[in-house]
Amino acid sequence: MPQIYYNPGRRSFLKSSAQAAGLLTAYSLGVSSVLAETSSAANEVQLALLSDTHIAEDVQNVYRGFYPSRNLESVVPKVIAARPDAVLINGDVARLTGEKGDYAQVKKLLAPLAEQKPVYMTLGNHDHRENIQEAFPAPKGLQNVKDKQVMVIEQPSTRFILLDSMMYVNKTPGFLGQSQRSWLEGFLRQSDAKPTVLFVHHTLADSDSSLLDVERLFQIIRSHQKVKAVFYGHSHEYKYEVLDGIHLVNQPAVGYNFSDSEPVGWLTGTFRKEGADLTLNAFAGNMKDNGKSKSLAWR
Repeated sequence: MPQIYYNPGRRSFLKSSAQAAGLLTAYSLGVSSVLAETSSAANEVQLALLSDTHIAEDVQNVYRGFYPSRNLESVVPKVIAARPDAVLINGDVARLTGEKGDYAQVKKLLAPLAEQKPVYMTLGNHDHRENIQEAFPAPKGLQNVKDKQVMVIEQPSTRFILLDSMMYVNKTPGFLGQSQRSWLEGFLRQSDAKPTVLFVHHTLADSDSSLLDVERLFQIIRSHQKVKAVFYGHSHEYKYEVLDGIHLVNQPAVGYNFSDSEPVGWLTGTFRKEGADLTLNAFAGNMKDNGKSKSLAWR
């Protein structure tokens, strides 16, 4: 279920779009006109891509020697300095069970960023649907797809679809479900050929802790040439793969890594009609690829 946190310091007249159950609905707090107005070029959009922040109410919460709250606090000014058009946190916003106090701390840490840019959040297995909605109300007009919610962010060069893979709180597997898959299939069939990028929290592997209906997802998107990439988190790993011409990007975690061989950090991404340029911003863990960029050419 996508959430948004945006609290600009000056009056803004924003337009955006949410797509659910096959119906395109306008809502007042969104990202489309912000991106269109602030992009460095009309044919590109720049995003700061975070994942797995794992923020707890207790700022001293520590795991594997990492303090997630300190990590996010240090990342926020760096994201602001990068001047993205928007920010997307791809799930596991909260530490374990998505308590109300966790999201209060998230809101406090993100406040300087949300004053300048919209911050979008998908849900992961450590998030709590009702609690995150209370802290960050869903954008006006966002509609359910039978217990799920999706969002479509339309830009001149790229379309971003935020999917909802949350299944259980504090249990690892994810699931899109039949209604969301049917919606996605219908939307892709009816929409134009604009390059389309999907975001989902859970890993795209054949395991009990991953997206359980991943094969059915790929049965839908393989035949749609417009689908260029899928971004996901969950594993706290950083890697790129290509399947049937579709780029699969495993985003690094901001909160902590599970292995010393993995970076702790975030990505900056510039998306164009022809592809995307992604740069790793690592601040802990394995730093060897910090600052390195990778260009993805769309199929």
